[in-house]
Amino acid sequence: MARREITVSVDVDAPVETVWREVTDWENQGDWMLGTSVKVTHGDGVSLGTRIAAFTGVGPVGFTDTMELVGWDPPHRATMRHTGSLVRGSGVFTVVERRGDDGREGSTFTMSEQLDLPLGPLGALGWPVVRPAFAWGLQRSLDDLARRCESRT
Repeated sequence: MARREITVSVDVDAPVETVWREVTDWENQGDWMLGTSVKVTHGDGVSLGTRIAAFTGVGPVGFTDTMELVGWDPPHRATMRHTGSLVRGSGVFTVVERRGDDGREGSTFTMSEQLDLPLGPLGALGWPVVRPAFAWGLQRSLDDLARRCESRT
């Protein structure tokens, strides 16, 4: 199975705690994550072993990505293990503090996915075609996240 990584980041003019609350509010991720709705299926959302299911698609056309929370270091890092039949690998959310040029407190949010591509060699061949659209969707989602966090401060 071919493993590929994709990482996207966004600077947010909001404190770390605000960004952390937003990104780990699993069931409201659909408010900023493009075409995705998320449900906690096991656990409390903040403990190791929590499981979530994220449906990505339009209407009934899409797929469900199941995940388990395997790393938890609030308010800076959450690690998920993708456990589904289509999406495998891991994902990491990190939030780090930064100061703007004006001295205001801000954050940088980074989402990194290490994905085991489905379909073996065919998946590896298709990655260069799929990756730009996937990266665009993730970056657009993170830009929406930043606006959402900034409107809350």
